[in-house]
Amino acid sequence: MQLTAALLLLAAAAAEAHYTFPSIEKTSEWQYVRQAANFQSNGPVTDVKSEAIRCYQRAPGAEGAGIYNVTAGQTITYNAKASITHPGPMSFYIAKAPDGETAATFDGKGKVWSKIYQDHPTIGTGMVWPAQGATGVKVQIPKCLHDGDYLLRAEHIGLHSAGSAGGAQFYISCAQIRVSGGSGTYAPKNLVSFPGAFEATDPGIMLNIYYPVPKTYTPPGPAAETC
Repeated sequence: MQLTAALLLLAAAAAEAHYTFPSIEKTSEWQYVRQAANFQSNGPVTDVKSEAIRCYQRAPGAEGAGIYNVTAGQTITYNAKASITHPGPMSFYIAKAPDGETAATFDGKGKVWSKIYQDHPTIGTGMVWPAQGATGVKVQIPKCLHDGDYLLRAEHIGLHSAGSAGGAQFYISCAQIRVSGGSGTYAPKNLVSFPGAFEATDPGIMLNIYYPVPKTYTPPGPAAETC
């Protein structure tokens, strides 16, 4: 009985250390964000070759989320629950729904994703990560986007145990947004797919962030696009 209780406490502590990205702005959880498979466990994706690396959806094809209206150039907050506890980089990607589909029906497959936001650590005697401890991260929707429906993918990579392949922890979700007022000139240079964008041994994914402290750090994936 004592061992069982101890294991339950350890499992609860692990869940508390993990997190989800369940909402944007001041909306309800999973109202405009596709419910992630970790909505109860808070556990991460660790296999960069799995389909879960795209949106980590609980029920692909039956997302049930609504579509949130935004204006191109608007800055929105993507909320974490309860906070981003682990060290590592934060990024956002977008993918436009093709003609005949909406953000609610688009599966996000193929080389359709472009990065619109990427943070970087400050490096000294250690690595200080901008998003660590945050309960939400602000991202600007590019003012040059074409009007239409998009998936907005939030990705935080926990690097606290990333010294071997498969050790990095990906915390992911996808919001469904409808963009208006864009200039329509967005022409991304680097489109990627999920899975496909990463290898488990990429230097920004597999590394020891503690000792020796890296002198530089380059996040995985493409560079963030600009208008």
